[in-house]
Amino acid sequence: DFAHMRDIVAIRPKDLDATVQPGISYNDLNEALAEHGLFFPPDPGAGASIGGMVGTSCAGTNAVRHGTMKENVLNLKVVLADGSVVQTRRRSRKSSAGYDLTHLFIGAEGTLGIVTEVSLKLHPIPETTGVATCSFEKIGEATATAADIVSQAVPLGRIELMDDVAVRAVNKGAGMSLPEKPLVLFEFAGTPTEVNDQISKVQAIACEHGGSSFVFATDEETKDDLWRARKEAYWSAYTLRPNAEIWTTDVCVPISSLEDVIEATKKDLEAAGIIAPLVSHAGDGNFHLLMLVDPSNAAELAQAGELNRRMVHRAIAADGTCTGEHGVGEGKMEFLETELGPEAVALMRTLKRALDPENILNPGKILLPEGYVADESVEQDATKLRASVTSHSC
Repeated sequence: DFAHMRDIVAIRPKDLDATVQPGISYNDLNEALAEHGLFFPPDPGAGASIGGMVGTSCAGTNAVRHGTMKENVLNLKVVLADGSVVQTRRRSRKSSAGYDLTHLFIGAEGTLGIVTEVSLKLHPIPETTGVATCSFEKIGEATATAADIVSQAVPLGRIELMDDVAVRAVNKGAGMSLPEKPLVLFEFAGTPTEVNDQISKVQAIACEHGGSSFVFATDEETKDDLWRARKEAYWSAYTLRPNAEIWTTDVCVPISSLEDVIEATKKDLEAAGIIAPLVSHAGDGNFHLLMLVDPSNAAELAQAGELNRRMVHRAIAADGTCTGEHGVGEGKMEFLETELGPEAVALMRTLKRALDPENILNPGKILLPEGYVADESVEQDATKLRASVTSHSC
């Protein structure tokens, strides 16, 4: 429990880095950094701790411009299973010295060592930011817009997509009055001239793909109002099925495959009769379903589980991943070998045995027990799935 290890060890504005303990949240860190005109970009669910963000190699809405945790960590201090303490590298921006131990522990979910300090890359707060929204008749038009923006190297801060169901949820839950069709939200950053140039380019690309109701703003009040739809999408989803719980999914595909995978998934949802708002970090091919399910209904959970499996296998078939930013944990262990192959999983087991021979570090995560055979019975499946239904923000 790192709840009391929340200190900022050092902020170094000239080096654009900081060293922190794992219990501090990225929100609290950014409050302290603001005094120096700096910020730390990765932004998963509000209140997420830096240690947890390292464990899952999280991303969030800023990843399209600034990358995931893997791109924003300089080094780690890690306590190994035998009690020895390792610093994975120095703070220099480049190093070719030895194995890349830093990235070995990022995304390992605490199964290889316990992270006690993290040195992070920082970025200057942009001089100006802007926000725009644009509606589309079809998901494919929205994803094509995001793909073109990325391929044309328009340096946006965020490109977020909400499907018609998610928009209906925020209209109902947040009192908004948006057209109930796919919506893309953009954030621009830079100098005033750069922001205006980005807005013009994005508007032109969106129009080429049938975008309508393009609205943009650079003043704080209007920006906040435009971005409110994305911020409130998760909690608004509950209004579509009161007394249900949200099962959050997480797959990521090459951006060229995003439309096909989303369309096939929405057909599955319609056939199953499951209400599931969809939100996507469209600039990097990552999307989440917010499946509204009754955790006491075993058959319904099993149906949702099968839909999730189909979506994961669809993503992997598109050369994507079973998890873009939430991690493997317990719920996605069964997909790891399909995605990476038995040789890669065997290498992971070798690393785990070498660093944690007694299996005392977060056991039961990432790697299935050797020789495990999944029980496909509905009741056993539903019991496992109930544990997976959690309030996990996107």
